[in-house]
Amino acid sequence: MEIKTHKDIDQKLSGKPVEVYEGKAKVELRTEDFMKADEKGLIHGGFLFSAADYAAMLAVNEPNVVLAKAQVLFLKPAVVGDKLTFEAKVESSEGKKRLVKVEGFRGGEKVFEADMLCVVPSKHVLD
Repeated sequence: MEIKTHKDIDQKLSGKPVEVYEGKAKVELRTEDFMKADEKGLIHGGFLFSAADYAAMLAVNEPNVVLAKAQVLFLKPAVVGDKLTFEAKVESSEGKKRLVKVEGFRGGEKVFEADMLCVVPSKHVLD
């Protein structure tokens, strides 16, 4: 499926799309040294959030989609060298609003989950 949104995103920071279907998307994030928050290699949660947000945007896949609200749970820590997969699914659609469920996994272990409210305005938010 053609990606219609967030075309200029830095995939090294926010993950790489591996699947994009109508209402669903999957993004892989390989954690790297520059993402760590401390000497033990703990990955800053902002990178996980960014990959989850990107997956949600791709699941909606409308040119002007933006995130309006997120309820997030960080379930397990991520460390340098982890390969994380974020799976997003549009759960409901009403007018301009899309509720998207995102889950993040390291292998079969869930490390992240979020409910994200996305909005599709008729024009770009900066116009």
